[in-house]
Amino acid sequence: MASPNSVTTTEVSPKLQLPTKYSVAAEAKARHSQNWLFTDDASPSIFQKVIAELLGTYILVFVGCGSALTDKIQQLTIVGIAIVWGFVLMALIYALGHISGAHFNPAVSIALAASRKFSWKNVPIYILAQVLGATLASLTLKVLFHDQHNIEATMTQYKDSTSDLEAIIWEFIITFILMLSICAVATDHRASKDLTGVAIGGTLLVNALLAGPITGASMNPARSLGPAIVSGVYKKLWVYIVAPIIGALAATLVYSVLRVPKPEKPEENNKNIFNHLYVPAEP
Repeated sequence: MASPNSVTTTEVSPKLQLPTKYSVAAEAKARHSQNWLFTDDASPSIFQKVIAELLGTYILVFVGCGSALTDKIQQLTIVGIAIVWGFVLMALIYALGHISGAHFNPAVSIALAASRKFSWKNVPIYILAQVLGATLASLTLKVLFHDQHNIEATMTQYKDSTSDLEAIIWEFIITFILMLSICAVATDHRASKDLTGVAIGGTLLVNALLAGPITGASMNPARSLGPAIVSGVYKKLWVYIVAPIIGALAATLVYSVLRVPKPEKPEENNKNIFNHLYVPAEP
């Protein structure tokens, strides 16, 4: 029998939660919004990745296509233009690669998703950001170079002496080479990541030197779409959309043959082999 002066204490279950004024649906919505804008861990949110892709594609097209317009004022030659394209891509990879992966190219996003190195659910919004960035860059160039009346020099076109099939083959091959370089240095665990920007930028430079005078060396549907939308000229645009995508997909397929699975860490191997050692003993 308890003493009259004794105080009875009641334990509260730690699982008991006090009611809140917010519903579960409202909390879930708020959590989803937070994940879209910012994340608690060190990885960037999808919002930050999309902004990085938009900015990166904008700068890439603005500087690269701008060099073609500057060539009309002060001759840079194909060598100078190719160097500009290669160096600006190299700089952007080091500047934004850790945020979005530095795709700046719909063909690259699609190919990486096909090889399971990128999520398919992010492909549409990445492509939208890339095309928007290229279009805004082309619009900016049209305003700044208004004395040239048009920006057709920034468009990727090929002469009538080059057939559609030849143009497709050119764009397929150079995009294949570019994507193969990306797969090798950016997605393979055996490669040195310190030289990723140099390798990919250098590949773009070489491709621009080789195919620039023939097809414009697009290798990038967004790079071709931006100037076309602003100029209103869509002649043969389909070649620069289809060929780079097929070339990039082919490169990922070929590199899948060369890829070696990443070896598991010793502790992971031990955990898998001796899994029973990690099972807590029953009392």
